[in-house]
Amino acid sequence: MYAISLGDDAAELRPLEPWHAEEFLAHLDRGREFITQHIPFGANATDVDSARAVLRSYADKRAADSGSLHGLWLEGKLVGGVLFRVFDAAGGNCEVGCWLEPAATGRGLVTRAMRVLIDWAFDERGIHRVEWYASSANLASVNVARRLGMSRDGVLRESYLYRGVRQDTEVWSVLAPEWRAARARSARDDH
Repeated sequence: MYAISLGDDAAELRPLEPWHAEEFLAHLDRGREFITQHIPFGANATDVDSARAVLRSYADKRAADSGSLHGLWLEGKLVGGVLFRVFDAAGGNCEVGCWLEPAATGRGLVTRAMRVLIDWAFDERGIHRVEWYASSANLASVNVARRLGMSRDGVLRESYLYRGVRQDTEVWSVLAPEWRAARARSARDDH
């Protein structure tokens, strides 16, 4: 369908669909403990059928225009992804998120891919507000929100129980006018 280059390191953003179930499961198995440190993403995908069910749930969200998954491939290997966990075009709001296996961290893949998703949400779909939720303990995720120029709206203290510990959730966001202004400044700085 599409493959969007994310730079000179052979990183690509592509659709992540039910027919990728075996590759998705292998990826999750390589990084399961790391990926599920802060969130249970993919925790129930323990065989090909359950991996396909996770992918199918997001294919259904895409069909309903309420969310979608997008894989990150590095040198032809699935290493993570970005997603619209929630997408409400009528309300002008969406929530984005990400996950990576350990070998793919530290390369800026999520930040680069997220810029593509956010550009699309604002420019093509007319979204007004993009939200990012992260456990306060997930410094890598919080740092991506910062790199994207998001503002921290607040902290939902001890908002959910995960692995027996009450977690604080940070809420970050960027509004369409802020995003466009930052993009214009960046374009001016590059010239």
